Amino acid sequence: MAVLEQTPPAVAQPSPTQPKKGWRKYWHLYAAISPFYLIFLGFGLFPVGFSLYLSLHRWDGLGSMEWAGLSQYQYLLSDSDFWNSIGNTIIIWALATFPMIFLAMVTAVMLNSAVRFKGLYRVAYFLPNVTSVVAIAIVFGSIFSTNSGLVNAVFNAVGLDQVAWLNTPWGIKVTIAALMTWQWTGYNAIIFLAGLQTIPSDLYEAARMDGAGPVQTFFRITLPLLRPTLLFVLVVSTVTGLQSFSEPQVLLQTSSNDSTFAGGPGHSGQTMVLYFFQQTFDNNDFGYGAAVAWGIFLVVVLFSIINWRLVQRRGE
Repeated sequence: MAVLEQTPPAVAQPSPTQPKKGWRKYWHLYAAISPFYLIFLGFGLFPVGFSLYLSLHRWDGLGSMEWAGLSQYQYLLSDSDFWNSIGNTIIIWALATFPMIFLAMVTAVMLNSAVRFKGLYRVAYFLPNVTSVVAIAIVFGSIFSTNSGLVNAVFNAVGLDQVAWLNTPWGIKVTIAALMTWQWTGYNAIIFLAGLQTIPSDLYEAARMDGAGPVQTFFRITLPLLRPTLLFVLVVSTVTGLQSFSEPQVLLQTSSNDSTFAGGPGHSGQTMVLYFFQQTFDNNDFGYGAAVAWGIFLVVVLFSIINWRLVQRRGE
């Protein structure tokens, strides 16, 4: 019997005219998104790299640069004014952030349970965040004025002594913190409200059937399920709060007789970014200003990591 030999199936060879796959095939798509990366390179990545290069030089903005190496960072570590600005910024951030988060969460719970005019309430609470910071600072400067301010008028009405809000170290910090709390409470309330609306209503119904009260429901259901939203709000509030500039700059400039960028009496309102602005644009020391900016960056990153770890640890 003859044995039939089976030949393997022929493998189709790629046609020489078949187009090549790769970046050449999608070049028009890359070209479409390239403006974003070019703008980011020119206005984002390059300034960051140049600021690091600038921090290693002495430069007044006009003449030639002079190599300084790490000497400016060494001076930064021993600069008492810079450490004072860090302390001021942390105190103002703490006075503003924790009351603001509490008020935002309470406001979000109230908005979530509101039956009528929800949209109107959301717009009303969000308006302070889109209002000009300069206008807000001028208004708060009048409200906390020593002689004709609304707060001291209320104190006089109830028999309390006047407080020199804009002329005492703690008064300045409380005023700036109150301004920041008013500005960001509504914004964070909207964020918390979005988190509340993702919690299934079945959990609340089951809790009520088991006899849980509003307080138990909040701490056993609402707060644990809001932890990702709380983490987001805390990190964003840390980043924005530690970079406060417009609030103290406008408030103290328009309400104090001290130096324009000194941060009030005793530099008690001089935040880190305000100190950076003073060194860079008031003293024309762009090299040291760049070193201050990198110091601010490290402080913000450090506090963001600490807040992240604290919230994550409580959730475990």
